Amino acid sequence: MLNGINPMETLYITAFLVGLLGGVHCLGMCGGVVAMLTAGLPAERRRNLRTQLPLQLGYNMGRIIGYGLAGALMGGLGAIAIGYLPLHTAQRLLYGMAALFMLLLGLYLGGWWPVLARLERAGARVWRHIEPLGRRLLPIRRFPQAIGVGLIWAWLPCGLVYSVLVSAVATGSPLQGTLLMLAFGLGTLPNLLGIGLLAGAAARLAEQVWVRRASGLLVMGFGLYALWQLLML
Repeated sequence: MLNGINPMETLYITAFLVGLLGGVHCLGMCGGVVAMLTAGLPAERRRNLRTQLPLQLGYNMGRIIGYGLAGALMGGLGAIAIGYLPLHTAQRLLYGMAALFMLLLGLYLGGWWPVLARLERAGARVWRHIEPLGRRLLPIRRFPQAIGVGLIWAWLPCGLVYSVLVSAVATGSPLQGTLLMLAFGLGTLPNLLGIGLLAGAAARLAEQVWVRRASGLLVMGFGLYALWQLLML
């Protein structure tokens, strides 16, 4: 709590909505991964929803667990920052940084300013070293393999993920950083599970320009609200 502000409530809600409303970006970044994994299944499993569902759940379970681990790491970095600065100052700086990234993310989601694409390009260098680990688990036939691939998939370069990770730093706590990223991961679940099971039918609404812009404006609204709270102190 920061002088009456409860930043975690805002951050948790924003993280979930970013995951839920970032469907257009997920379609481009992760949709291809889902389609590839689904295409690698035997034909009889692709046609049978009951046998395909456990593997789809496994992919996404592993991915969300991976997000949680990343959130714990970034929350730990925030805790270190708080240890070196006066508590109130550190809280203001970290929360302000998260608010700024909410604004940048809103511009990115709305398609107005793709500045976060630069982060994705930087992350691609790390991804080149991680991606071969996932290939060792292919082709996927069992649930544990699907979870393993999901854990690797969580580190795919993505501006949405990176932006929420900045908010995880602002929590100043490994536990709260984990919970924040789990909230984000749960928000992404409907779109990505729908892409995997319904060949993208569940994501058609997210392809609409107005949905993308509305989601961008909503996230920017959270960022502006957070900045207003800081300025009013």
